[in-house]
Amino acid sequence: MAESTTAYIGLGSNLGDRGGFIEKALAQLEAAEGIELSAVSDMTQSPALGDKSQLEFINAVARIETTLSAGQLHRILCEIEISLGRGEKGKKTARTIDLDLLLFGRQIINSTRLTVPHPQMHLRSFVLKGLCQLDSKLCHPVIKESMDELVARLGGGDFAVNPDKPQLISIAGIIGVGKTTLTKKLGEVLGCEVLFEAYDTNPFLPEVYAGRRELALDSQLYFLTSRIAQLNTDTLARGRIVIIDYVFDKELIYARQLLDAQQLGLYQQIYPLSANKITSPVLVVYLTDSPQSCLEHIHSRNRPYEQKIELSFLEALGSDYDRLFAGWKHCPVIRISMSEFDCRIDKDVRHLAEQIKYYTAG
Repeated sequence: MAESTTAYIGLGSNLGDRGGFIEKALAQLEAAEGIELSAVSDMTQSPALGDKSQLEFINAVARIETTLSAGQLHRILCEIEISLGRGEKGKKTARTIDLDLLLFGRQIINSTRLTVPHPQMHLRSFVLKGLCQLDSKLCHPVIKESMDELVARLGGGDFAVNPDKPQLISIAGIIGVGKTTLTKKLGEVLGCEVLFEAYDTNPFLPEVYAGRRELALDSQLYFLTSRIAQLNTDTLARGRIVIIDYVFDKELIYARQLLDAQQLGLYQQIYPLSANKITSPVLVVYLTDSPQSCLEHIHSRNRPYEQKIELSFLEALGSDYDRLFAGWKHCPVIRISMSEFDCRIDKDVRHLAEQIKYYTAG
């Protein structure tokens, strides 16, 4: 008797009777020899990626048990698509039915006709939500993370790797959490360019931390100017991975913490003009730790101008960062608790570096 394999199929339709086409595809799957349909997620709606003029997709995920090989199962999926009027595979047009082999046991397949796991599934909330409904602890065989972890990284969004964009990775988190150390380590492992915040060259920052708030606007504008120079859309090369030890969107966090009302009003007039020139990240790695631990790190690295930073300031920054990423929709976010991650352990850094590759085109 042939051994049975658990496989997961993604179903989508955005043409005609969308729900009806998915039901017909499921019925044909169930009727196919060597396939047992064991569970189906709820149907959900999602916009067509890259073409907002198209009708939204209806999506679902099916779990099957099969005695077929991955290649045989793939051929049956193609036959079902053809029978239901699916056009040419790969064309970005509306379609009656789209069937994707997402997972086939724990097998990793890379052939001219078939790639398993599906190479974009970790970027699609509509796929991951369906998989989570069926088995949230299911582990991605390549990325080696659970489906509930992968879906949490997307914040409800659906993304696509775009090689025509700079592949900017932003390492985010409050002062003292370890952003610069991790940026250096990842740059070494990935062999890519790294950029760093202009702390040491900002002539106003030591004075601001020493209590001279009248210079806070000068300090913020200095940082804003340096960000534009580093992250200008005309500066960074397309398709090349670059890691930077901050996320540009933190600028308003610090402005609200450090500027008085008059300074903030002026800054908020200038900020949007600068933001329009900035390259958006394709991935954020958000580092978290207790404010007390970060304060200890600040004291241990002994930068003179940081020694007057107070715990309450770090606590406020931490709350602001959490709010920023709670509503983040621009790109995937990998959240890392620094109480469970150590930049000094090569294995931890290499595992993160390997995951980063699947969110970039570099």
